[in-house]
Amino acid sequence: MKKMMALVLSLMMVFSMVSLASAEAKTSYKIGICNFVDDASLNQIIQNIRERLGEIGKDKGVTFEINEDNCNLDGSVMQQIIADFIMDEVDLMVGVATPVALTMQGMTEENGIPVVFAAVSDPVGAGLVQSLEAPGANITGTSDYLDTAAVLNLIFAANPDAKKIALLYNPSEDASTAPIAAAKEILGAKGVEVKEYMGTNAAEVMQAVDAIVSDEMDAVFTPTDNTIMSAELSIYEDLAAAKIPHYTGADSFALNGAFLGYGVDYANLGRETGDMIAEILLNGAKPAETAVKTFDNGTATVNTETCAAVGFDFETIKEVFAPFCTQVKEIKTAESF
Repeated sequence: MKKMMALVLSLMMVFSMVSLASAEAKTSYKIGICNFVDDASLNQIIQNIRERLGEIGKDKGVTFEINEDNCNLDGSVMQQIIADFIMDEVDLMVGVATPVALTMQGMTEENGIPVVFAAVSDPVGAGLVQSLEAPGANITGTSDYLDTAAVLNLIFAANPDAKKIALLYNPSEDASTAPIAAAKEILGAKGVEVKEYMGTNAAEVMQAVDAIVSDEMDAVFTPTDNTIMSAELSIYEDLAAAKIPHYTGADSFALNGAFLGYGVDYANLGRETGDMIAEILLNGAKPAETAVKTFDNGTATVNTETCAAVGFDFETIKEVFAPFCTQVKEIKTAESF
């Protein structure tokens, strides 16, 4: 009888401890966000992650303590930022852009801290996940995969006689690898002259644009390349003055002066990333089993000032682009959204 009573008391203590633990469920979470570079699109993502988590926190009665930093293209700084997140015992890390996500992946293999990436163009090709449907480790996120063919279709919709297309990109950026290869294949099949121009920093990008102008190319294509995006404010006037439209893989390029940005809505991508973060932290979703989120909204954003400068009429452009897009938006040059 005494043994039975002891067993009952032990069980009661266990249930009491479980109930106490439930009552003391976490109400505050630490999140470390590392941005790759000061870039209109990437900044817009982080802004919307913050806003979405603020909404969720208010609704659920929890607090998300966000520590945000920017490595500005410096790999050693990036590693130190992530090491600091680990020392601070964050509950989850967010890596904005492929290089950051890859470094976070490598530095969390042993500690298992959940990682959510944002704006990774090719998560499978970069080796971040086993598949989009089942990432397979402590990492998942949102992808800004670029439909290269869709962007190139717009070049020929605006100028059916285009014969010389420039490809402007940073060869070191993973986000550019697949789209540039696809562009060369697609344009080669059309019998179009293709020439590559590369830059790994703003000065080199400006030199590349000088060469594009000198070579009198008909149009320029750039994928979601952060290096070119960062230099756009320094090059768009030269391209516009030469009547060479710049077709790019994100609306932020158009905001910073490029003729056109085509791709995902980065504000929405940021909000969806916020939802994914909350699902992992609040509802126990496992990154390994949480599918990577992709987007297919086909939005073309045209800079109306640059449109006029290169010799196009916006209403005409809007009409010829319509069959290839879900929507055509207009924007004017600025440094941020």
